[in-house]
This record gives sequence, C-alpha cells and structure tokens, in this order.
Amino acid sequence: MADQTSPALKEIFNAERLAHIAAEMTAVYPGFDAKAFLKLAKTGLAELSVMQRMARVSECLHTVLPLDYEGSLDVLRALAPRLNSPFVSMFLPHYVATYGAHTFDLSMDTLKYFTAFGSSEFAIRHFLRSDIERSLALMHDWSLDENEHVRRLASEGSRPRLPWSFRLEQVQANPTLAAAILDNLKADDSLYVRKSVANHLNDITKDHPEWVLDLIEGWSLENKHTAWIARHALRSLIKQGNQRALAIIGAGGKPEVEIVEVKVEPAVIRLGEKITLSFTVKSTVPDSQRLVIDYAIDYVKANGSTSAKVFKLKTMTLPGKASESIARSQHIKELTTRKHYLGLHAVHVLVNGERLASTAFEILA
Repeated sequence: MADQTSPALKEIFNAERLAHIAAEMTAVYPGFDAKAFLKLAKTGLAELSVMQRMARVSECLHTVLPLDYEGSLDVLRALAPRLNSPFVSMFLPHYVATYGAHTFDLSMDTLKYFTAFGSSEFAIRHFLRSDIERSLALMHDWSLDENEHVRRLASEGSRPRLPWSFRLEQVQANPTLAAAILDNLKADDSLYVRKSVANHLNDITKDHPEWVLDLIEGWSLENKHTAWIARHALRSLIKQGNQRALAIIGAGGKPEVEIVEVKVEPAVIRLGEKITLSFTVKSTVPDSQRLVIDYAIDYVKANGSTSAKVFKLKTMTLPGKASESIARSQHIKELTTRKHYLGLHAVHVLVNGERLASTAFEILA
C-alpha cells in the first residue's frame, strides 16, 4: 500500500474538503460552530499524514460539538450520507473508536451503520483489542448480513495484519478465533467481500501457512467464488514456490518445460526508465500442463547485497509440445516502498516455483 504521507493521499483531507465537512455539518446541525472547527482543523495541517488528518477531523468535531456522545452520534449519522468521499467518511468510525469505548452495543451498532459509507475497518480493531470475544461474536453475525459492506467488515476488521493499522496479536497467534467468519464468507457472491477474505487468509500465511493450507484443502473448489478466494489467498505462498499451494490451484507438478530466448531489454538503463523481460516457454512432454509463471528481480541493496522480489506473470495451461512467448514491461523507478541502487540486477524466470532461467540488467548513474 502506498505511503500514507504521500501528497496525493494527504490531499484527500485538504482545506476544500474541510470546508465541505463544515458545510454539511451545519446543514444537519444548524448550531455547529463551523468557524471554530475550521480554525482547529487547519492548524498544522501540512505536516500531518492522511491518517493523522482523518483523526484531526474527528477530534475537532468532538471539541466543537456541545453534545454528549449519544447526541453527537445522532448528528454524525445524519452527516454520513452527505459526505462526498468514502475515504473521508472514515473519520466517523474514528470518532466512535476514540470516544465510544464506554458503550459497546451503541458503538458497535454505529460502526455497522457507518461502514456502508466508507469502512469501519480501522475503528473496529480497538473494540477487538479490548474485548475480542464479544466483538468477534457480533462480527460473526455480521458475516451473515445481507449488506456486503457489513459482511466485508466482519472479515476486513478482523484481519491480523491490516495495513495502516496495528496488528491483532490474538488473531495473529490463533487464527481459529476468526475462522467461523471466514467460513461463512468463503463462497460470497460479492467480489468486495471475497477480496477481503483472500487478504485475511494471505495475512495468516505469514505466520501459519500450514493452517491456511489445511483449511483450503478442506474446501470444495468447485464453487467458482471459493476457488477465486483460494487462488488469491495463496498468492504469497505461490510466489514462494510452496508445493502444497501450487497443487491446490492445479500447478503442483514438476514443470516439464524449457525457457528459451530469455532477455531483458535494454540491458543497461538509468533510474526511471523501463525494461522489458521476454522469453518463450516450450513444453517438452506430450501432455498439457498447468503452469504458474512468475519472475523475480534481485534488487541491489545499499550494502551491495541483494533482495529478491517476486512478481506475478501468468497462470496458464500449456498444451503438450506447444510453446508460448511471454513479455512483461516494468518501470524501474523510485517508490515509497523501495529505493533502487546502482549495479547489476539479476532477473529469474520461475515456473511452478522453480527457477528455470536467468538474465540481468544494470542500473547506471
């Protein structure tokens, strides 16, 4: 996920958006002190990350609203459908997480309501951390809700490693705590929900890969929705060449292929330029094969060592004795998640987790 301090993300909560929030608050609560809210919300805004700006909005509302918690929620419930950005609306669940710990039932019901306008995934984790048994029991019921946003919250909010949030140590240590939620959603007809279930399971593979493999091997993958979740849940293990994961998606056999004509063009670049990896996969047997084809780049680090990053390329069925040419272009540029260094970068072609061919490109100053 992109760095939350990036300029584009920070501008989700800019001065214009704060003015929009103030105007809509005034519309639903005519006594709202918009001037005081804007003065507080804009102070030091430039230095804040997007998540800090989101928190700032809920904190300033709490300061300005002359109401108790329950009264404030009535106003914020009226505000929710009037906001012009799903991400911006996430300051509403933040308000609940910050000021509603004393009233579990009301706060959780409000998070359920707010999630349809953006997501309550970050806020609900505070309730999970403080009372995991009670929270998961309620979220289990939500996993059966008719609203896809509520079902998705049950899975996304309980992810052990949700980006931009703290880890749920209890779920991370014991994934069975949320297993019933995932079971309810394993064939969900909403792609929005299925992505969350797959991401939740992919989180678990970082700590308990065998648990996830055991779980998915017990599923019937004849359902197309369940099969989709399985493929995406296992993506990290597939990149690692885990044979059980590859077998689940039908690509567990030893690849009987040759990789020929492998090259990277241009072979020498400067930072910011594009490379193209190309090669041909040739079957060496008469039978068709299910193949997962990836590539890895050994990125040079500051100390001269390298660190491999695997990229998805293609999953395919290759007929017997057939061949297929594959090409993929990639910009080699600075990212918030990766700094590039000069030097020779090896590139490897992986088929069903096995390294079958290599080439390289060089980054010059």
